[in-house]
Amino acid sequence: MDDRDQLAERFEAHRGHLRGVAFRMLGSLSDAEDAVQEAWVRLDRTGADQLENLPGWLTTVVGRICLDMLRSRKARREIGGHDDTVAAIPDERTAEPEQETLLVESVGRAMLVVLDRLSPAERVAFVLHDMFSVPFDEIAAIVNRTPVAAKKLASRARLRVTDASASSAGHVDLAWHRQVVESFLAAARGRDLAGLLAVLDPGVVRHADAAGLPPGVPLEVTGANAVVEETLLLTRNARFADVVLVNGGMGLVVAPRGRLLLALTFDIKDGRIIEYSVIGDPQRLAHLHFALPPR
Repeated sequence: MDDRDQLAERFEAHRGHLRGVAFRMLGSLSDAEDAVQEAWVRLDRTGADQLENLPGWLTTVVGRICLDMLRSRKARREIGGHDDTVAAIPDERTAEPEQETLLVESVGRAMLVVLDRLSPAERVAFVLHDMFSVPFDEIAAIVNRTPVAAKKLASRARLRVTDASASSAGHVDLAWHRQVVESFLAAARGRDLAGLLAVLDPGVVRHADAAGLPPGVPLEVTGANAVVEETLLLTRNARFADVVLVNGGMGLVVAPRGRLLLALTFDIKDGRIIEYSVIGDPQRLAHLHFALPPR
């Protein structure tokens, strides 16, 4: 085995870790694979003779590559170009690949949606420090900031991810509302008629914008029986849903491949859903604030 083969073998030992880092930063398996492959190209060009800490060097390089990719993605969005994070409900022909599904579920669909709302530097700093314990002096070199500034980036991202502004009194209500929303989601996934009726008020109203529903489905439905009938017809959405805070209230995101497609907001009273909205219009989604719910 020559030196290059040995280098490739050492790199392959770290590929899984690097893919996980890149996926959390980019939210796309294909983009993560591209970032990892670019890291190999740079390692092959550099060699490992002068590297005292190969895993640390590779993580740093992947971080820089991902930061550049995130900035390019942000620039495309701002100029109204192609957005490669647009989601659609997969069908039998375009189902989530198993490897991608495992990655999405390991991170959490809600987490990926929330991370996508951070600035590129915030996302890189948060992922590297809070998820992979990379020191701030190393992160500083990646984001071209001082260690103090890198720490502030991660702190600001953490506040946005966890919605630390929520009051302790609100947490009590949110915990109760979370049970209701989780029960609704579980019943929808399981096509559980009785479970749905148990969490829906008899006079529940479901609102939606045109982008949030398939063609031909009315924008408003009233009554538990009608809402249950519709929900049972749209159970595919529930497979890709996760609980999240939407504008400070308990809600759901539907995020195939971890990419935001729909948001649901709920009005809950006495342990039952009295009203909820399905939001799919991209402009409306862009103005929503998402955060992880308190545990």
